[in-house]
Amino acid sequence: MNTEKDFSPLTPNIVRALNDKLYEKRKVAALEIEKLVREFVAQNNSTQIRHVIQILASEFALSQHPHSRKGGLIGLAACSIALGKDSGLYLKELIEPVLTCFNDSDSRLRYYACEALYNIVKVARGAVLPHFNVLFDGLSKLAADPDPNVKSGSELLDRLLKDIVTESNKFDLVAFVPLLRERIYSNNQYARQFIISWILVLESVPDINLIDYLPEILDGLFQILGDSSKEIRRTCEVVLGEFLKEIKKTPSSVKYAEMANILVIHSNDLIQLTAMTWMREFIQLAGRVVLPYSSGILTAVLPCLSYDDRKKSTKEAASACNHSLMKLVTPEDDEDEEVAGDSDSPPRADSPPKTEGDTNGGGGGCLRKLSLGISWLLLSLTVFSLLDSTDRSQVTLDLDGIVQVLDRHLHDSTTGMMTRIAVLKWLYHLYIKTPRKMFRHTDSLFPMLLKTLSDESDEVILKDLEVLAEIASSPAGQTDASDSCDNSDNKLELQVPVAANASSKVGDSSPSTPSMNSYFYKFMINLLKRFSLERKLLENRGAFIIRQLCLLLHAENIFHSMADILLKEEDLKFASTMVQTLNTILLTSAELFQLRNQLKDLRTQESCALFCCLYRSWCHNPVATVSLCFLTQNYQHAYDLIQKFGDLEVTVDFLMEVDKLVQLIESPIFTYLRLQLLDVENNPYLIKALYGLLMLLPQSQAFQLLSHRLRCVPNPELMRTPAGAKRAAYAHMDYNDLLKHFDRVQSKHLEVRHQRSGRTDHPDRKLML
Repeated sequence: MNTEKDFSPLTPNIVRALNDKLYEKRKVAALEIEKLVREFVAQNNSTQIRHVIQILASEFALSQHPHSRKGGLIGLAACSIALGKDSGLYLKELIEPVLTCFNDSDSRLRYYACEALYNIVKVARGAVLPHFNVLFDGLSKLAADPDPNVKSGSELLDRLLKDIVTESNKFDLVAFVPLLRERIYSNNQYARQFIISWILVLESVPDINLIDYLPEILDGLFQILGDSSKEIRRTCEVVLGEFLKEIKKTPSSVKYAEMANILVIHSNDLIQLTAMTWMREFIQLAGRVVLPYSSGILTAVLPCLSYDDRKKSTKEAASACNHSLMKLVTPEDDEDEEVAGDSDSPPRADSPPKTEGDTNGGGGGCLRKLSLGISWLLLSLTVFSLLDSTDRSQVTLDLDGIVQVLDRHLHDSTTGMMTRIAVLKWLYHLYIKTPRKMFRHTDSLFPMLLKTLSDESDEVILKDLEVLAEIASSPAGQTDASDSCDNSDNKLELQVPVAANASSKVGDSSPSTPSMNSYFYKFMINLLKRFSLERKLLENRGAFIIRQLCLLLHAENIFHSMADILLKEEDLKFASTMVQTLNTILLTSAELFQLRNQLKDLRTQESCALFCCLYRSWCHNPVATVSLCFLTQNYQHAYDLIQKFGDLEVTVDFLMEVDKLVQLIESPIFTYLRLQLLDVENNPYLIKALYGLLMLLPQSQAFQLLSHRLRCVPNPELMRTPAGAKRAAYAHMDYNDLLKHFDRVQSKHLEVRHQRSGRTDHPDRKLML
């Protein structure tokens, strides 16, 4: 290699060391590269980072000189380590040259390549999944490597990749199956062992449904079952046994039964597609005449919406059918029928045969499917015969039947995601167009809608929240909803701010113009109950759900009501956790921008009342209470609270919350607070409060961060409280009462903690850290 070539920003010393034959010198060069890249990361200089990676790849890792290639590999690994969480932005450039070295004739170099890739993958973790196929392809070659050291290194990398795939829910199985299908026919024993181990891992991951692709790999599995190695045969038997168990457990999820009446199945698909296409045309021609048959139409249409691309045409026709049918429902369907049982009205059609086994498009017997297709055609012809004989003005919506079908699909755990989304879109549409009639079904639908918040799909949860928000804000719920709340709900006297446009008409109601009704309170209470019972839901989706609700129902409504409910919460540990969650959302979410601005300047009676409402519940979590005081610029009160922290039980969790508060103080949300540090004379209690937090912290990274911030205060001599300094006077605020409330709540928490731990010592004892 030409050492006189310009390799900047790499120094000549680094270049020489990378080309050295000694591993120790190449390692020293790697440490220098890591230091250099860290500096570029701190400067956010992505151009220089990419330049360094390009040099290491083209001039070293892909060099003709073996020692240069080794230096390039360790340099690329050092780049990845320096990049840390940002390594995902450069993975393609980092991985490709390393994978090229997997084909090197030098076994030592192949080993170094494996070691470098291990370090890259270990840092990037889940970010490598988009590159999984190329990694798998490279590993499959190393699995059969003749060198034992290379094989050992590849096994370490293989275990790391399996751990990443197992803990992630973003694995692209669709993209991986073609590669798996190709590699499964390898005759090498080590390659077969590698393949079968991966199939076993993928089959064990709950989020990966490999059984859908069993027909594509089953032939290869049976070939592996004939391998001469007893260990490989035993592993393959285990894999086939697991597949068989899953098939027996969920036979309806096997959508296409191989080698069984293929022609009939295709014919059935054709009949179903034809029937769906015809129905789409009839809906467009007949219009509202088909409304009495809507429950039967939905029974057959909804499952088709979850079909995969193998039934794409049927799925598209069903989607068009569903969309056209939904457009037929109008506000006039919300009017009460003046004449019941009119002799001239069309006869109520029987619903098509129930197809529980087909709710997901699964195989449930060819005769049953054929019967469904024929029933579809008969139903279409019946509708066609009514086109000329029926007075369209007498057509009534089969709302009860529709709700029954929608509710059944929500309760069915095998319902596909797209079908669930369509069901929720229907419910939202019905609440918009026919709110008065729909509220008759709300009590029966409400529990399932709450349960759907635990769905795995974010899109399903979003649609579910839209439905719940419409129920909670619709003026149509004002009349009867009060009777639907149970006795426990009525005990709460919630005082949620009502939107200014609460008197909007029924036809104009929507989550964007909320007018709270009694279902709003019921929704908030039950949502918190669900969070209390399902802590995983709170941890994984709690912030997501609350943020979306703040957009749909106004943030002040959500926070005010939840604070009122939590004030009466008996489970103090949950109350503290929930307050911490709400506080994090309040301080970090873009959706809460207006509410934060409302709380920043407590100049009105309404803003003070909101602060007091939040404060009384926030007292369940001392650090959250202080952060609320920082947000509202109640700095002296924050200082008074921090003084009381000496009487609290200081735990590791408590210190972690203080650590997070310090991080938040450095965030853009508290820019105004940091700027107020310039005015030392008028903000002495702000500085005292921050020093109070500093004294609480052990000498950790957060301690150094806050200490460095306080060293930037212009003149420490001015930190002494001036004789004339006074607390900012906010109207309608009794700080002594607030402090007493804080003491009462913390005493309850301390008492509960001591009861749970079974302590008999004095309650003022502190945890020694």
